[in-house]
Amino acid sequence: MAFGDVVRARRTELAIGLNDLAERMGISPGYWSRIERNLDRPPSDEVVQRAAAILGIPLDALFVEAERLPPDMRKDMGRVVLAYRRLRSMRAG
Repeated sequence: MAFGDVVRARRTELAIGLNDLAERMGISPGYWSRIERNLDRPPSDEVVQRAAAILGIPLDALFVEAERLPPDMRKDMGRVVLAYRRLRSMRAG
């Protein structure tokens, strides 16, 4: 599922209106509507973090849906890549 689909499904499940959610996140409803319809790329890290908190979605899971690493992992990219490679080689072996 794409980022917009995930956040829309969760928002709907929680019965939060699009306008209410956008207001709580401090962004325009039109912008958030474009995100939910996958017409815009996933938002900034800060907005992803606010959405995760409001919608009760695990932060790492929402960054995965946004197809990018969480900010703390990006700061340590070398170790993240090495850990991933080690894990993949252990599974293959």
